Amino acid sequence: MGKKQRRSVALADRPSSAVLNDADIPVVGGREPCPCGSGKRYKGCHGRFARDESLRLVTRPFQGLPGECDWVAMREIVPAATATVKIAAEFGGGEVIVATVLPLAWPALHRADGTVLIGLQTSGSSGGDASRSLADVLLKAREIEPGSPVPASGLPGPGPRLQDVLDPDTGFEVTVHEGFDFWFPATEELTPEVRDSLEQANSSAIPTKRLTSVPAAYWCEIGVRRHLRWVLPDDETVVLDGLSRLHAAGNSALMPGTRYVGSFRANGLVVPVWDLAADTEADELEAPITEFDQRLRAAMALSTPLTADERRAKAGVVNRQLTLR
Repeated sequence: MGKKQRRSVALADRPSSAVLNDADIPVVGGREPCPCGSGKRYKGCHGRFARDESLRLVTRPFQGLPGECDWVAMREIVPAATATVKIAAEFGGGEVIVATVLPLAWPALHRADGTVLIGLQTSGSSGGDASRSLADVLLKAREIEPGSPVPASGLPGPGPRLQDVLDPDTGFEVTVHEGFDFWFPATEELTPEVRDSLEQANSSAIPTKRLTSVPAAYWCEIGVRRHLRWVLPDDETVVLDGLSRLHAAGNSALMPGTRYVGSFRANGLVVPVWDLAADTEADELEAPITEFDQRLRAAMALSTPLTADERRAKAGVVNRQLTLR
């Protein structure tokens, strides 16, 4: 039986209460009777459909959040950074610190001083919707005892997403750190395991700076090489066409000594990457990237078909694209 046929059978076999009252069906153990009264075990009834929902792929999980591009950057390309967000009143209000990564790749941490942090870069799977998974660990972190982390767990069932849990009027101001000392107050005593994790993280932190002239552009230094990575909010096809037009015209460099080398595809957005001269500092890129942004916007606004040279350039641009998630 093919996948589509199996899917059709599964939907036809679904109890009527699954359609009418999903939100009212509590989560129980997989081997326990399903609370909907179907007579089946939970894992073979509503548990199965909850799992299907958690695996549903959301291509742009942070779309609609203020600072979508910076959410993607912190999740994928920035080593050490934080941003403070506000929680909507219906979910209890207050603030939470969003961090790139936490000790031992914990999903979240309720610090002894009452501060709640959630980590965007974790070792476990987030299923098909990173926004739903992050909202789940955020709410769990608020409920656990201060001084405790939220451990990695299975995929969450249906529930609110970050777009529901966070105050829609909150901003997303990113602070880039040189290391990970922001994990804990200086006065807090750490376990040997956590202290080792902090020391190891600090020793491997990649120097990174966020540009101020355009959103979500990050200078970084990896060994002897320097790069610029820039998360763009626009449709992927439009971005790639614009970059291809510039590349074909010889205008894809940010400034002399830089070279466009390709892009990442991350959480539904395109992240162009440039190699920089070995002595290029972040502040030297502010004016050039503003000018490049204008060139790229003009190229992206063109509606004429790509020329033969531009199509060849696009083939090269696409071949140099790497999908992160």
